[in-house]
Amino acid sequence: MLAPVITVEPTAKEVKAAVKLAEVNKREVKAFKVRLGYVKASAESPVFERLYDYAESERLPVLFHTGDTAFSTGDLARSHPLTLDGLANKREELTMILCHFGNPWFEDVAELIYKHPNVYADISGLTTGGVYAEKYAEWLAKKISEAIYFAAGADKVIFGTDYPVTKHSETLALVKRLEVDERDKEKILHLNAELVFHL
Repeated sequence: MLAPVITVEPTAKEVKAAVKLAEVNKREVKAFKVRLGYVKASAESPVFERLYDYAESERLPVLFHTGDTAFSTGDLARSHPLTLDGLANKREELTMILCHFGNPWFEDVAELIYKHPNVYADISGLTTGGVYAEKYAEWLAKKISEAIYFAAGADKVIFGTDYPVTKHSETLALVKRLEVDERDKEKILHLNAELVFHL
């Protein structure tokens, strides 16, 4: 389902259009995404209030880009996962998903998913190529496994790819590397998504 493009500096008009499109296509829309670090607004910016109100009323999750940005012009001060703590405190009925597990701030995301009942994280867009791809995949698996230990389980971790950035096979291989039990892997692969997205 495509939504209207919200530009670098989001406006109330663009957010209103996104909500209107979601209303018209209720059966197809499963979530919204806010591209923190790419848009010149924080998660708590008043421009997003209407979107959050609608998402809460329809029980739709809002995904937030967190962590590293693909471009050097990205704003890490806005995409750092801890910037979402205040919003999670204010909007306890809003289901929030921190995309990319806040890479490289895995411990911060672990704290957020542990602290807030309404906050989840996905493992999308994490693997990369290059000379150290194998070592990097090991490092990712270790960081995510440790975050799961800290959060007392994988109940808040969701599978994702960010395709074509990361292929399905690469994220499946990452899940296989995790040092968690098979039940937690099932939660990551599909059970958590079924709950959060009402599938």
